[in-house]
Parts: sequence; structure tokens; C-alpha cells
Amino acid sequence: MQPALYRILDANLDRAREGLRVIEEWCRFGLEDATLTEQCKDWRQELAHWHESELRAARNTPDDPGTDLTHPQEAVRTSVEQVLQVNFARVEEALRVLEEYGKVYRSEMASAVKQMRYQVYTLESHLLSIQRRQQLESARLYLITSPTDDLLSTVEAALQGGLSLVQYRDKEADDSVRLKNAQKLRQLCREYNALFIVNDRVDLALAVDADGVHLGQDDLPLEWARQMLGQHKIIGRSTHSPEQLEQAIAQGADYVGVGPVYETPTKAGRLAAGLDYVRYAAAHCSIPWYAIGGIDTQNVYEVLTAGADRISVVRAIMQADQPTFATQFFVAQLEQKRRFRAHTTPDPWGET
Repeated sequence: MQPALYRILDANLDRAREGLRVIEEWCRFGLEDATLTEQCKDWRQELAHWHESELRAARNTPDDPGTDLTHPQEAVRTSVEQVLQVNFARVEEALRVLEEYGKVYRSEMASAVKQMRYQVYTLESHLLSIQRRQQLESARLYLITSPTDDLLSTVEAALQGGLSLVQYRDKEADDSVRLKNAQKLRQLCREYNALFIVNDRVDLALAVDADGVHLGQDDLPLEWARQMLGQHKIIGRSTHSPEQLEQAIAQGADYVGVGPVYETPTKAGRLAAGLDYVRYAAAHCSIPWYAIGGIDTQNVYEVLTAGADRISVVRAIMQADQPTFATQFFVAQLEQKRRFRAHTTPDPWGET
């Protein structure tokens, strides 16, 4: 029994240390976070302490039947997020094995890796939260879908044009259709390393592992959504006035929609908040915000002039003859605005 036990411990110590190294490299080079990098390094060194020569000596790689069992999905990673998720799972599984078999080998090792496993769970949630919020910070163009027979092809065309944030919105379809569409859109967004948000429905967001949910003023209270989704998911809130904006920030929204800037059939009957509200958000909003409502290629310039750095569109892309080109136009306008704001010289929008 001893050789088999030693081989199990040796293999899983290797797995845990390798997975931690992958995570550590992202903390170091992707996030440039010295504290998180040091934490991963400390865990690797602690595991190395338990990886003694008697365990290594039991290794028998040529006769290990598990070395030939590679799942096809292991050959491809579609995003950094997926790399992190896969390696967190690898570390957590290995630590669980070490905990259980460690009880036979050395109880002190079992106790140590048990505590480490809980700490790794916490880091996973924290790291994925950071990753999503960094993506949110850099996402300037936000597409909200509308029902169409060409939903997937239109969204993919926009993603090919540089889109990095998609919200699935469909208030007409039944739940089975919404679930299928959300699953397909979630996978599509993963392939293009874009954030995927579900409108209104926290349950649907959880079902498809969306990056978050967007709530209107009449939807579920933000604090309830946070309890269900956890801290690592993104929650956005629609706002139509300075009071609603301040309330959303106080409640912990990760981003807000500011509008409608112009009247739009998407929100029939709602009066436009106008450019004055955009100017207010530019001066007072401390979290990412998206000007929304009736924005198209003809009026986007004046929205940017009013102070918007991010915009959200529906018809301007979903109903465009060439969604890729429409997306590229908006991305180019927003990038030009970002570049000018990064300098102290006057820009075309009248800001410095």
C-alpha cells in the first residue's frame, strides 16, 4: 500500500505546485500585484516542504496509466480567465486529495493543506473579481442585444469589430429560449475574451455562469443580487437622475448606465435625461458609467463632447447592415477620446 500512497501524494503535490505557479505568474505579470504573488509563492514553498525525497522516489511515470488520459478540452484555452479557472480547479482538487491521503501519511500535512485549500478558494474569488473589473474598466463600448433571428451572428460580427462587453436582453422569449441563447452568447464571449452580462435575471446569470447582471430601477434590489451572485461577479444598475446615480454607487454597483440620453423606442415612454445628465455623471461619477439611450453614429460626437468616455448602444449595432464596421466606428471614436484625455493638450471635445 505504501508505494501507491506515496505515488498519489507525489503526483498531487506536483499538480498543486504547478497550478499555483500558473496563477502566480498572472498575479506577477498580469496584475503586477506583489502581495498576491508572494502569497502564491509561499504556498508553493510550503508544499515543497512536504514533497520529500521518499515521495519522489516512488514516482513511476512510464507505468502511470493517467499520463495518456488527456481530455481534448485541455488543448485549448480561450481566455486568461479560463486559464485561471482551470488551474484553480487543478490546485483545489489536488489539495483535497492531499488532505485525504495525508491523513494516512502525516496528519500535520493533512491539516496544513486543508487550511491552504480554504485560502485558495478565497484567492480564486478575489482574483476573478479583479480580472472582471479590470476588463470592465477597459471596456468602452457596451452592446445590449435586441431580439433578432440573427442574434448570434450579429453579436459575433460586433465582437470581431472590437466589442468587449455584451448584455443579453430579451423580454419577449420564454425561459427555455433565453437559456439557450444565453449559453451560446456566453460561450461566444469567452471565445473573444469579452464580458457577458445578463439583463434583469440573476437566476439566468447564475445558470450560464455569466460575468454579471444588469438591474433596472424596478428590478431586484442590488444588495440581494450581490448576496446571490457573490463579490466576484459584476452588477450594473440603470440610472436616470443624479439621485439614482448616487444611490447606485452607495449600494455597491460596479457600473451604471446613464440615460436615456435621447428618447428611444427601447424604453418607450421614458423621457430623455439629456446631455445635462451626461455632464453631471462626468463630473461626479466615481465608477465606470455608460451613456445610453438613442446613441448612434450621428449623435455620438455630441455625447462624447458632453463628457462620456463610455457608451452603450442597441439599434446602432443590432440593426446595422454591417455590425462589424459599426462597432469599429464606435471603438475608434472612443479610443480617440481616450487618447486625447490622456494628454494635457486641448482635444476635439473641448476637454483637457
